[in-house]
Amino acid sequence: MSVNAREAILAEAKCAAQKHGYNGINFRNIAAEIGIKNASIYYHFASKASLGAAVANRYWQDTVQYLETIRSTSADAAEALTRYPTIFRKSLEDDNRLCLSSFMAAEYEDLPLEVKVEIQAFVDANVAWLSHVLSEKGTGSSEDYKKQALAIYTAVAGAQLVARTRQNTEIFDELIATYQQTGLIPIS
Repeated sequence: MSVNAREAILAEAKCAAQKHGYNGINFRNIAAEIGIKNASIYYHFASKASLGAAVANRYWQDTVQYLETIRSTSADAAEALTRYPTIFRKSLEDDNRLCLSSFMAAEYEDLPLEVKVEIQAFVDANVAWLSHVLSEKGTGSSEDYKKQALAIYTAVAGAQLVARTRQNTEIFDELIATYQQTGLIPIS
């Protein structure tokens, strides 16, 4: 089986997880969507847990790269913070999907350990990036930046949840604007 088939499996599993959570990862459905035999998935992934962990790992690794691009192409930390919510908005724009981590976090108690580790890594990566960017803006303590970073992350993820339930990205945009106006997401 080719690397392209592995990538197709990962891509389809990601879509399924963003629409239906971990329980949406179904080998039979994934195989049917990409036109391979159900058993062929086992060539790359020994179990649903290993596929779920691979999807979550790829998701947070891709997010880290995207965040690095945001920072390197932003004029300053304030611009980077303003652009941060775009990673969540992109999922909404893509067939009203939810951030993979948010969806799987809702199922956290039922997830295999290897998937839980990857979901935690996603949150940690977001908080670390936000903390770093916040530290570029101010003179506070690293502990304060971590607390503020976690608040920003959870607020943006929450805005995505609300917007998804209404199938309306304008709600997301309004909530983000409110976070910026109230200073939760510093813009200057």
